[in-house]
Amino acid sequence: MAIFERVAERGSFAGAAEDVSLSPSAVAKLITRLELRLGVRLINRTTRRLALTTEGEIYLDRVREILGAIEAAESEITSARASPRGHLRVHTFPVIAAHHLAPALPDFFARHPHITFDFMVTNRSVDLVGENLDVSLRMGPLEDSALVACKIIDLSRVVCASPGYLARHGRPVEPADLVRHACLTLSRNPGSASWPFRINGKLTRIDVKGPVSADSADMLLQLAIGGAGILRLSEHVVARSIHEGLLQPLLQDAQDPETYPLFALLPPGRHQAPKVRVFIDFLIERLGSAPWRMGVKRSP
Repeated sequence: MAIFERVAERGSFAGAAEDVSLSPSAVAKLITRLELRLGVRLINRTTRRLALTTEGEIYLDRVREILGAIEAAESEITSARASPRGHLRVHTFPVIAAHHLAPALPDFFARHPHITFDFMVTNRSVDLVGENLDVSLRMGPLEDSALVACKIIDLSRVVCASPGYLARHGRPVEPADLVRHACLTLSRNPGSASWPFRINGKLTRIDVKGPVSADSADMLLQLAIGGAGILRLSEHVVARSIHEGLLQPLLQDAQDPETYPLFALLPPGRHQAPKVRVFIDFLIERLGSAPWRMGVKRSP
């Protein structure tokens, strides 16, 4: 099964052979024996490339679950006498990767020098099992699935702007003032141009508009710091800039106190692996009690 997975990952017998220290012919014979035992063809072979059959894709999904469970079981048994070790494939968002994980990882490596990473940094949705990931960070409500979910923190959104923008255009005193301001919004995000507030205890939405919408929170952050407009984004995106004085929070008395969770999603069978557990614990420690979050809490 492990060799079949390597063949599927590398797309060739030769590539898989390098990984498992066998000859390409030995790898090919093992795959042939596996197909004969199953009674189906798993891989279509041509002179140029290998491609999984439909049966091969189904089998690969199950193989990854089984191998993950075996790894977790072995790691659990050996963890009592050995420090966590191994390779982690992690999906995260660009803002979290650049602003929070990259600065914190040197401390993680100091604690766990035998763990290595391959980060997939993207805003797109990913298939944990299909893309062979160990951990995926997700925000907001989760769809029902067989994945294991570990909550890292609850986040809130903050309305803010740069001191330069406020000096030029004035500070909004009440939510209705936002309709006269340039507001920066996330595209492809339902409701991102309708900002909720609590006015006299009643939920009120203000429809905003501005010169730029983008599917990148990091781009909108840099635009706001540069004075292009007013922003409403998650605290994990803006709080460091607020703490450093690059942005100022606005309309806090009227902010709707909605929160939404940041989860770590894990394929079944992997959440007990020591290398996964220590990484999740580290995320909870660093993001849950991060000093930069206090910058938002204390701002007037």
